[in-house]
Order: sequence, then structure tokens, then C-alpha cells
Amino acid sequence: MKAIRYLATCLFLFTGIMHILLAVKAPSDPYFIPRLVFGVVYFALGISLIMKKKFAVYLGIIIPIIPLVLSFFLADFKTLDTWSIILLGIDVLVIICCLLLLLIKEKVKPA
Repeated sequence: MKAIRYLATCLFLFTGIMHILLAVKAPSDPYFIPRLVFGVVYFALGISLIMKKKFAVYLGIIIPIIPLVLSFFLADFKTLDTWSIILLGIDVLVIICCLLLLLIKEKVKPA
């Protein structure tokens, strides 16, 4: 359980940093603001998840779904760059990790 939480946290932090770096790299890009916002939100969710905040697990399922759904409507998969595909793949992994955190209850050791 702890390993899943750490994996989700690392993925959130990595994705947050990458979104921010990609936004700063191309400030004239039309997706500058959404990338920057998602970067900050992902980084904050990573910090919240490591602090074991319950809302972070729920938001860890909901927030990454947004770019996944939007990519089906707005993106042309033939022209997507490598980083976009990697970040979308990480979103899927984060959703799976957060679902596992939500569904698997920690076993309490008897005293």
C-alpha cells in the first residue's frame, strides 16, 4: 500500500514538473496556461498525497481524467509529440494507483 502511494506521489510530482517545464519552454504556445495550471495542480496533489490527505486520492482520480478526455476531442493523435503521449500514459497510471489506494484497505495489525 505504501509503495502504491509513493509511486502515485512520484508520478504526480514528475508530471507536475514536466508540465511546468513544458509550459515555460514555449510561452507562446496556446496551451501555455492549461499546462501551467495542470503542472501546479499535479505538483500540489503529489505533496497532498504524500501527506496522506484523503481528498488527494479522490482528486487523483478525477483531475487526470480531464486531459485524457480532452485529448480524445482536441488532439490529433498522429501529430502528438512524445511528451504528450508520455504524460497521458502517466495520467492513466496515476488513476490506477489512486483507484487501488481507494479500493484496497490497509490491514490493521492487532495490538
